[in-house]
Amino acid sequence: MINRIGSEYHTPNIENGEYSYIKAAGSKKNLIKALNGYVPDHYILDIRLEDDDTVILIETKSKSTTADEDQLREYLMEERALRYNEKIICILANTVNDKIKVWRSVMDNEHFLPGETVLDSMAHYKSLFHMNKTNDRETVLKRTYALNELLHKMDIDEKLRSQFIGTTLLYIKKMVQNEGAAKIDDTLIKKFNTHWQMTSSDEIRAAIKSTLSSLLDGSDNKAKKIELLQNNILNNQKIKKLTLADWIKILNTVLTDIYRYIDTDSSEGQDILNMFFIAFNKYTGKADKNQAFTPDHITEFMCCLTEVDRTKIVLDGTCGSGSFLVQAMVKEFAECQKDKTESEAKALREIVATRHIYGIEVDENAYGLATTNMLIHGDGNSNIKLASLFDCKKFIENADPDIILMNPPYNAKPIGIPEVYKSAWGKAKDGKEDPTKGLVFIQFVSDIIKEMNNNREKSGHAHKEVKLAVLLPVAVAIGSNRLLTEAKTAMLKDNTLEAVFTLPNEIFYPGASASACCMLFTLGRPHVGTDGTANETFFGYYKEDGFKKKKNLGRIEQFDAVGNSRWKAIEKEWIRLYRYKIAIDGLSATAVVDGDSEWLCEAYMKTDYSKLTEADFQQTLNHYLAYLIREGKIHEP
Repeated sequence: MINRIGSEYHTPNIENGEYSYIKAAGSKKNLIKALNGYVPDHYILDIRLEDDDTVILIETKSKSTTADEDQLREYLMEERALRYNEKIICILANTVNDKIKVWRSVMDNEHFLPGETVLDSMAHYKSLFHMNKTNDRETVLKRTYALNELLHKMDIDEKLRSQFIGTTLLYIKKMVQNEGAAKIDDTLIKKFNTHWQMTSSDEIRAAIKSTLSSLLDGSDNKAKKIELLQNNILNNQKIKKLTLADWIKILNTVLTDIYRYIDTDSSEGQDILNMFFIAFNKYTGKADKNQAFTPDHITEFMCCLTEVDRTKIVLDGTCGSGSFLVQAMVKEFAECQKDKTESEAKALREIVATRHIYGIEVDENAYGLATTNMLIHGDGNSNIKLASLFDCKKFIENADPDIILMNPPYNAKPIGIPEVYKSAWGKAKDGKEDPTKGLVFIQFVSDIIKEMNNNREKSGHAHKEVKLAVLLPVAVAIGSNRLLTEAKTAMLKDNTLEAVFTLPNEIFYPGASASACCMLFTLGRPHVGTDGTANETFFGYYKEDGFKKKKNLGRIEQFDAVGNSRWKAIEKEWIRLYRYKIAIDGLSATAVVDGDSEWLCEAYMKTDYSKLTEADFQQTLNHYLAYLIREGKIHEP
């Protein structure tokens, strides 16, 4: 234990390496006086370590009990009485199974650190006292909207804003890191402003480019990424016209209104950072109103469905701004810390960032966004490829994914889709939109996994099953036209449809208006087994996610009276119902389906009549009456 934390910090004052508070106080009388008359039952601590103003107290037991916590609490009281201003970490360590319990400053539930499960270095324990930012979701959302309004007044084009603000955020993040600042306070803000006042707008643009260049060192296709940044953002005439005063206003807004409210070293902070990026994309008034940016809580749900962990390779073949990849990477990063020291976790995170995250994006602007988004979250950009999914067969084979997360375009132009998938489309193959509404992208990926498994079989290796979670329009699940039923049938030949979840209305608000569902497949395992038995599919009518629309802010997470997230409770129930395939009236169902079937819960679940009200009954009558009038079957008097 001493060697793990650092033997140079060990401060024994009696034999056997222990620490006596009576000796530290000079006498028992002095100790009791310091404790304001309290007489301790315990005064010899097993291990004490100290560095500057940080002290670590360790009490060891074969298997600790509540009474042992009380004993350690007494040592904390004695330490505090003798040295009031110290930062103190208390550790109760079992010697038979290496389990530990850690508290910061005070030994109560509020200060217990459940994530601290292994002994670490002194530097790590000192860092626990430097929480430099506070996570505040709603504040970030509100100020994201205000930031967008500021850029609008400065005449920054909508299509530039997400990439522009992302690169600006990276520049600020790098400045804060270089300062080694424990928090963003008035002193730091004043120092940065003094620095910016002594520069020029051209020098700030050059500094942003330099920051991106250093962050992209070792990245695949670095030159192309820098070129896109330079041409699309920094050399844009409206960006170049920004005055120094404009730049300082933007930089201060990002620093004080956004970045100071996000603790990027925490998993929650990473989630909020992703939420900020997604929200900013939505507020920029895309020309393509069908562009669907996946909400971060839905990407997180899909990561849970596919069981993302630190051992999994994740691919998104149409990654857009990188939301799925960021969510997967953040989830894997968090898992890297489980039961690992800080140095061990850092090595695992490096593996995740360089070998586990793969993305493909055909649009240059979105590709730049994905690269920036990944960098903001701690890298992982090295395997993001600028290309069409349909040109990346070799890239996917080399990635050899365990999990695929996708939200493909619902209105892709057929011209970019391989002929083999369009041969039966008739006139639709020369039309303006993909008649499969995105399902063809999934067919392509499925066929690659099938070929990879055929090659494994030829080499004497077992087939590999790959989890795929995809967002598609409800029209795909309902669709009974020939092209959709053929595509659905083809998917079930080689893959299992595990589940389909009907998602809330306006899930992409503000943005695309499409109603979406999430389909979960196991690629590489046929839907119908060798014994002729078809898999039973779970269907969830998951319309209520605990979010509400709010003017200028989009859909906002709601909390109960004691501050608990409604979404977190709902998500837990969603996952539970799916895992155990529980059918609940009005919420879920199970059914055996094929390519001709409707793939939506509404077709199979039973109505929960207990929830119907008189208002529901009246609304149904009103709708039916309106229908009769519209059809001319009755006439208003």
